[in-house]
Amino acid sequence: MISHLSVKNFALIDTLTADFYEGLNIITGETGAGKSIIIEAISMALGNRADTTYIRSGKDKAIIQLVIDIKSPSVLDVLEENDIQIDNNTLIITREIFTSGKSICKVNDTLVTVSLLNKICGKIVDIHGQYDHQSLLNSENHLNLIDSYDSAVIEKAKIKFQETYSEYTHLYNDLNKLIKAKDDFERKKDFLQYELNEISAACLIPGEDESLQQSLNILQNSEKIFQNLSISYNLIFGDEDDVISKLGKASSLLKEIAVYDSRFASIESGIIDNLYQLESICEDIRKYKDSIQYSPHQLDEIQERLELINMLKKKYGNSIEKILEYKEKIQKELQVIENADDSINDLESKLKEIESTLKKESEELSNLRKKAALRIEEAISKELMELNFNHADFVVYFRTNMDSQGNLIYSPNGTDIVEFLISTNKGEPVKPLTKIASGGEISRIMLAFKRIIGDFDGISTMIFDEIDNGISGATASIVGKKLAQISKNHQIICITHLPQIAVMGNQNYLITKKSDTDSTQTILKELSEPETIEEIARMLGGEKISSAAIKNAEDMLNQSKVFYSTIS
Repeated sequence: MISHLSVKNFALIDTLTADFYEGLNIITGETGAGKSIIIEAISMALGNRADTTYIRSGKDKAIIQLVIDIKSPSVLDVLEENDIQIDNNTLIITREIFTSGKSICKVNDTLVTVSLLNKICGKIVDIHGQYDHQSLLNSENHLNLIDSYDSAVIEKAKIKFQETYSEYTHLYNDLNKLIKAKDDFERKKDFLQYELNEISAACLIPGEDESLQQSLNILQNSEKIFQNLSISYNLIFGDEDDVISKLGKASSLLKEIAVYDSRFASIESGIIDNLYQLESICEDIRKYKDSIQYSPHQLDEIQERLELINMLKKKYGNSIEKILEYKEKIQKELQVIENADDSINDLESKLKEIESTLKKESEELSNLRKKAALRIEEAISKELMELNFNHADFVVYFRTNMDSQGNLIYSPNGTDIVEFLISTNKGEPVKPLTKIASGGEISRIMLAFKRIIGDFDGISTMIFDEIDNGISGATASIVGKKLAQISKNHQIICITHLPQIAVMGNQNYLITKKSDTDSTQTILKELSEPETIEEIARMLGGEKISSAAIKNAEDMLNQSKVFYSTIS
């Protein structure tokens, strides 16, 4: 609900603040005082088109701010989706309109687009009157209202249908992808087969390229390797002056003196160990040296093999492992291509079977909706009759969603397209709600709707302007009572000229116009109960308030309290 309004430099308003409350908030005032300016300011804060003509003369910008308390999960979801932080379920909406035509929208200090502001506020507030901020006028909402009206029954059928629809959609998409891909399969098949044959013919082995590169390095440097191995072998084990001979002599000398000191025996033992190790190393060098054979033919084979592998790497992957992964991938693709016709036939069979189930479940869902619609038609027709629409005809119009060939078009909501149609005059055909011309007439029709389905549309605040146009007497009293009934579960802000409606307010406000030599201002005042009685008396008797008018106002106010006590 809207808990606070702040307006600055807007039309005749210099600075205006107001607190609003739960229940029925009534705004009254003399004609021309600027009552509708309040609604226009709220409407602009909620996302209506920014109009620079409303900026107060001589000012650079107008600022409107709303503080809104929210509980609706759908609103919280939208805020979360758009990363808008919220504290204590409170929204602060700020709209700044500049003379340059620029407009800034903020929600809790987060800049938002006008479309997002509309999306958020459309779930919180409905404005009924000469403005277009009305959820019930949008036919896209009508199906959801039917579903919400009888949710205990419809929701189960809807969930069941949506589960089937989800399965149907997946199958349908898979089939379409396969059929679409099939046209390219033959051309792709030849290309993939060529790639597979090229990779398979290479008989690649993981790590083979590294091993071949190592062999290539050895062959290309075989002369140097052989020379260095030969020199190394001769230095260690080549003649009487080599390392092994010298170590053997040193061992003998140490062995001779070991009888004098056991430490010499330990040293001699270490020399022997190293001697054995060197002999083993010499043997390895000799074998490696003897194994080296330079073969131009082998060098050419290795180079050709590496060139083949590098060519395959450029085409299919930067390593043998990646090439083999690609090979496995195209093998699977070829298998899909080979089995495409069988897969299509299988999917078509499954789709046909599930479409039969889907059709049956959509019909069941539609039948439940039509039963609920009949009850809504009856209830709203009764409300319209009470609101003095004696010849009104209200219809919930159902249409099945089909394409130009007459095939059913399924959506997560089934195949129903629903729109509320109405005729308010005898002999006139029913028309969409948006085709009703009179603002006051629309407001009263919306009042009838809200009385029946207001608890299901999720809108917490309703604002009514022009609701009393063209009515008086008993009808005005009925409208006031309807507003009171709806206000038990909704916040209502209502502008009225009629005392029969004003007297039902839980909180009343007076809007006045104040002028001095330089300017004119609109002022909104929250009324106490005595002030409310005086204002209702003024509405009853004009500017000169008599004691009889005061007494009449008091009686009306007491009657309204009695009526409230009867509302459950």
